[in-house]
Amino acid sequence: MSKAQRAHLRKLANPLKPTVMVGKQGLTEQLMAKIEQELTAHELIKVRLLEYKDQKDALAATMVAESGAALVGIIGHVITLYRPRPAEEG
Repeated sequence: MSKAQRAHLRKLANPLKPTVMVGKQGLTEQLMAKIEQELTAHELIKVRLLEYKDQKDALAATMVAESGAALVGIIGHVITLYRPRPAEEG
């Protein structure tokens, strides 16, 4: 992803509210399923870290690896992810 694309996605993500929260249990299978669901529905999502704030880089890397999304950025305790919807065949 180019810097221009990342900047454009950051601009689009600015008004968005986090739709997924990482709490005490950390990055569980259910949480990854929720991230997958949100990425499929919205393409661009924010994930707020309520716990594990000191591990945000590692958590972001795990989310990217498991979901196939691109990391748009980490601001404070919020991770922004982007994954384009697959093209519909038909």
